[in-house]
Amino acid sequence: MDKAIKIFKSHAGYAFLKDLKEQGIHTDTLRKLVNESIVEKIKPGLYKLTDAPVYSQQGFIDVCLAMPRAVICLFSALDYYELTTFIPSMIMVAIPRDQKPQKIIYPPVDTYYFSNNMYQLGIEKVKTDGGWFNIYSKEKTIIDCFRYRNKLGEDIAVEGLKNYLKGNFKMNSLIGYAQKSRMYNVVKPYITAIVNE
Repeated sequence: MDKAIKIFKSHAGYAFLKDLKEQGIHTDTLRKLVNESIVEKIKPGLYKLTDAPVYSQQGFIDVCLAMPRAVICLFSALDYYELTTFIPSMIMVAIPRDQKPQKIIYPPVDTYYFSNNMYQLGIEKVKTDGGWFNIYSKEKTIIDCFRYRNKLGEDIAVEGLKNYLKGNFKMNSLIGYAQKSRMYNVVKPYITAIVNE
C-alpha cells in the first residue's frame, strides 16, 4: 500500500488505474485503499488521495483532469470571475458536441454540448498550484450566458454583463464574441441600456 500511496503523492495526489497497474499495483490494493477511504474514485479509471491538499478551484481541476476537453462555462465561469452572486450547485462544463459524455462520480457536473465553432472560441488555460483547468474568457462566458438565456434564465446573464461593464472591460472583445456567436442583436440593447444608466 505504501508504494501505491507514493505513486499518488508523486502525481499531486492523483493516479490513473492504468498507470498504477503499469507500476505493479494490484487492483485489490486499490480496492482496499478505496474501502479504507485513503483514496476516492473521481471517475472510472481515475483516483485521488482523500487527504491530498485542497486548492482553490479544486473541483475545476478534478473535472478537467477527468475530462481533458471540458471547459468551465456559463454560471461556473461567471462565479469564477466574480461576476455573479449566484453559486451553481454543479460545475458547468462545455464539451464538443461529438464528444462522448464521461461519467464523473465527484464533483457533480452539468455538461453542455457546444458545436465545434462555439466550443473552440475563447478557451483559456488557468494553471494553479494544484493543477490546471480550461475556462472560457469573461467575454465569451457572458455571451454564452445570453445564448442559453431561454434555458437558464436571463437575469444571471444580465447581472454578469452589468458587473463586467463595471470593471475593466474589453468592449471590442465582447462585441467580437457576440458577432461570432450570432448574438450581437440580442446583446446590443442590454449593453446600450447598461452603459446609458
